[in-house]
Amino acid sequence: MTRAEPETAVRAAGVSVLGVRHHGPGSARSLRAELERLKPDIVLIEGPPEADELVALAADPELEPPVALLAHVPGEPSRAAFWPFAVFSPEWQAIRYAAAAGAPVRFCDLPAAHSLASSGEDREDAGEDPEKEEGARAVRIDPIGTLARAAGYDDPERWWEDAVEHRGDTPFEVIAEAMAAVREGHVPEGNEARREAFMRRTIRKAVKDGFERIAVVCGAWHVPALAGSADARRWDAGLPPAKADDALLRGLPKAKVEMTWVPWTYGRLSAWSGYGAGVTSPGWYHHLFAAPDRPVERWLTGAAGVLRGEDLPVSSAHVIEAVRLAHSLGVLRGRPLAGLAEVTEAVRAVLCEGDDLPVELIQRRMVVGERLGRVPDTTPMVPLQRHLREEQRRVRLKPEALDRELDLDLRKPLDLERSRLLHRLRLLGVDWGTLRESRSKGTFRESWTLVWRPEFDIDLIEASAWGTTVPAAASARVRDLADGGKASGGPSGGRRVGSGGPPGRRGSGAGGPGGAGGGAGVSLADLTGLVEKCLLAELPDALPHVLDALSARAALDSDVTHLMAALPAMVRAQRYGDVRGTPAAGLAAIVDALLTRVCVGLGAAVTGLDDDAARDLLGHVDAVHAAVGLLDPGTDSHGASGGGGTGSRELSGEDSPKDRWLGALRGVSGRSDLHGLIEGRTVRILLDAGDLDADRAGRRMSRAMSAGHPPARVAAWVEGFVSGGGLLLVHDARLLGLIDGWLTGLVPEAFVDVLPLLRRTFGAFAAPERRSIGERVRSLGGGGTAAAAAEEIDEERAAAAVRTVLEILGRTS
Repeated sequence: MTRAEPETAVRAAGVSVLGVRHHGPGSARSLRAELERLKPDIVLIEGPPEADELVALAADPELEPPVALLAHVPGEPSRAAFWPFAVFSPEWQAIRYAAAAGAPVRFCDLPAAHSLASSGEDREDAGEDPEKEEGARAVRIDPIGTLARAAGYDDPERWWEDAVEHRGDTPFEVIAEAMAAVREGHVPEGNEARREAFMRRTIRKAVKDGFERIAVVCGAWHVPALAGSADARRWDAGLPPAKADDALLRGLPKAKVEMTWVPWTYGRLSAWSGYGAGVTSPGWYHHLFAAPDRPVERWLTGAAGVLRGEDLPVSSAHVIEAVRLAHSLGVLRGRPLAGLAEVTEAVRAVLCEGDDLPVELIQRRMVVGERLGRVPDTTPMVPLQRHLREEQRRVRLKPEALDRELDLDLRKPLDLERSRLLHRLRLLGVDWGTLRESRSKGTFRESWTLVWRPEFDIDLIEASAWGTTVPAAASARVRDLADGGKASGGPSGGRRVGSGGPPGRRGSGAGGPGGAGGGAGVSLADLTGLVEKCLLAELPDALPHVLDALSARAALDSDVTHLMAALPAMVRAQRYGDVRGTPAAGLAAIVDALLTRVCVGLGAAVTGLDDDAARDLLGHVDAVHAAVGLLDPGTDSHGASGGGGTGSRELSGEDSPKDRWLGALRGVSGRSDLHGLIEGRTVRILLDAGDLDADRAGRRMSRAMSAGHPPARVAAWVEGFVSGGGLLLVHDARLLGLIDGWLTGLVPEAFVDVLPLLRRTFGAFAAPERRSIGERVRSLGGGGTAAAAAEEIDEERAAAAVRTVLEILGRTS
């Protein structure tokens, strides 16, 4: 086949089939030039036909790639699919050309209504010959890889760059001929056969509608199935007839779908495995498309700018040498132009001086890129999406693909509104912001990490079933959770979107019976956590409903560990809600009732525990103790606090929450049937709180370490006692001596038995604490060790150092 033959055939038949590589900058540039030469009456593009009405938005300057077409089934957002486009995607350039030239655009792939209605049942069946089928599937999945191997390349990306991207033009007829050779003997089956049948049907309809110059933009793999014989005057000569295609498409399952544009990211494009097959280096491809002249020089200059922005010393001389190295590597490897591998090696060797950490920075910011697309307000959206865009403008939070750290001061109205928005979105399953540990210890501070992901649009569509605004949807979702609904998803089902691909299905999320406390599967801890989230998100309409459910659940729950698990979240909600100025009437009364029941039931809860149960209860004891420390001693049992109520407990004779809690611990700490872990921890808490002096604590430790107790029980007691931190042993030589004396007095067999427990206990301490404890243990033997060390000092060797120190101090002797 010569170069002129296909062009003559195309002109005679009126149909030009242009095979491209999805997201290929060389293909995009050459396709734009070819379309300007052909001047087609209509452009057909591989994609879902439901998007035909959305093509006009491509002319809007506010639609900035990367973007994606999103198709979803209303009411079942988990059944969704994306078709991403970047500025260097040939399909996007075809859309932009048609919009500028006034030519109509039609998408010609199998409709999303069929693909989203289909299940895994109609996927391609295995052939009779497994080895032959496997080979055919490998070619179909990666035809570029097959051509690369035939050309002697082990890297398909490198072959494509050398053969196409770095040429400056794309030989469409040569690609078509190569794909015909690769597909020789291949018979399309299943979904592939249906897709190509629908593409041919769309072309026939365009011919029937009277269009004389038709340009078809599709993946190179499909060209032989659409172009027909080159020496015939009909475009479909040698292809399956229309009757066969209609029979193949007859009876396909169909679902109602909705389509819209959504923002996309280069990070998601690099990880995508569906439409367009993804590219590992979208930032590099964007650069090749945007800077066709001197791409290596411009790239390395940009890399130097990134490194300088991180305060790394990179000079112009570095850039010049890096350019020389990249070009030299390209020549040595026989490449027409230095590629990504060569410029990366130049960056590593010259700009980063062999350090891989700055290279990873270049990889993230430039090779992959941090671009987030944008869609105009005229784009079809559900009301919840539109309200969120308004909220983002109001609180001045712009969605970005790059991880961004945000520190909020909740005393400022704007920061408080930002915090509420982020917490409400988290309740809806839109984790735009992730809480991280704040560098400040004050409760007025919040620290977030923000990153916007394309899947959040699916989450918003799903959450729109709860309401048309973010506060209304979050309130409805909280009420459903309090009644026993699932942790995520809409009223009819739930779903989670993975980070690496399209959304997956999840089981039904139908809620339980209505009414407070109707969800029998909701734990007390879940409800208290929900109260805390309501206060953080400021959802006053939902909070009373959750509090009613909590009261009903707490009244029926007799398990003290459940009450202990619920109390910390309620205390945080009470305190943090006050900080945020959120009213929570009745919250303090529930906290007081929970604490009272915990204190009363603690004695029964600590009875007859095995090692695992004791360790679990120990975590609850620590959590409750920390929570009690947050309670305001001036808060009365009815939740009133403030100026006039500060001394109400003292006037009424009631103990403070801390006194009641310490009294409960004091009551159980002296029991002989306690697990060693629990007894040791209660003694330590009472000692730290000042309820137990050091002498009494020492007597209890001595009694616990007596010979009458098994070594394992003593080791558990020590673990519980020192779990509050090792500094106590550093500052109290008596307690440390007791532990040391017990440990050194163990017989070898008992020492081996308790060694794992002690290693776990002391291994939890910070390295400085362990070092200080070791130094104190070494000095427990008295002055003998110090005297022996003094006898080992070589005064003659030390004299030179002594003279130097005296000179520094300005002393002669």
